[in-house]
Amino acid sequence: MELHITGLSKTYANGVHALDDVTLTIPTGMFGLLGPNGAGKSTLMRTLATLQDADHGSVQLTGAPTGNINVLRDKDAVRRVLGYLPQDFGVYPKVSAEDMLDHLARLKGLTNRSERAEIVAGLLRQTNLYDVRKKALGGYSGGMRQRFGIAQALLGNPRLIIVDEPTAGLDPEERTRFHNLLVEIGEEVIVLLSTHIVSDVSDLCPQLAIMNKGRVLVSGTPQQLVAALAGRVWSTSVARSDVAAVRERHAVISTRLYTGQTQIHVIGEASPGPGFEPIEATLEDAYFAAIGGHLAPFGHGREQIAAGHIVAG
Repeated sequence: MELHITGLSKTYANGVHALDDVTLTIPTGMFGLLGPNGAGKSTLMRTLATLQDADHGSVQLTGAPTGNINVLRDKDAVRRVLGYLPQDFGVYPKVSAEDMLDHLARLKGLTNRSERAEIVAGLLRQTNLYDVRKKALGGYSGGMRQRFGIAQALLGNPRLIIVDEPTAGLDPEERTRFHNLLVEIGEEVIVLLSTHIVSDVSDLCPQLAIMNKGRVLVSGTPQQLVAALAGRVWSTSVARSDVAAVRERHAVISTRLYTGQTQIHVIGEASPGPGFEPIEATLEDAYFAAIGGHLAPFGHGREQIAAGHIVAG
């Protein structure tokens, strides 16, 4: 299966261009969508989940069991193969996980009681919630609620699963447990993971895209994006009072306070000067370079790199 997004645009009534000619091909497996708050990620997720309309563009889900689906026009067909975990997933606090999942299963069209009970129990086991299935959802931790959110998203054997900022606010243990669950379910379906946490995408996704201000800036594999910065990222540490001067002279992609000093990463074809050391680029460097508009040297429009592609805006 593949999800083909072509020229998708959305402008809100206040004039904000939430989506600006977004074009992506998303294959089966985990696909990461990275970007800061306000990048347009949630607007794209809601559009793909049939919760709002785009102004222009097209979206096709090809290779689905029921045939190709026009996502923007045939919303009922999309919903039959869709699992969705929104950024703000609300629950009825006094209802148990088992009863709530049973209710949602009925809404999904699972009318046979014994079959529904078997499916509900299986999903609660898969998300490691079976032992607390009788507990009210209001007493669940943040990580438990997110795992319940995945359980409801998996109802009906979906082929396209959309998760929006799923690990925000989770502690490290719950985040790891959630990562393992996403990898497990992402082997045979399309899982679109929207987040601003670079390490989530680095850990989970064979392919990704970086968005900002409604546009796709770059897309490809993590290795391709990192390779595009090979030999071009330099690091130095300065006093916080000197950061502004460094910004004036160099293309700074990120700064981080570390042991009383500010660690600065800059991008350049040659050494920026004394005190700078070359470093091996990371996906985080690629992310900040893309957001800062410093990837122009390797892409103007569309460019093929290795076996895949990087698209630069």
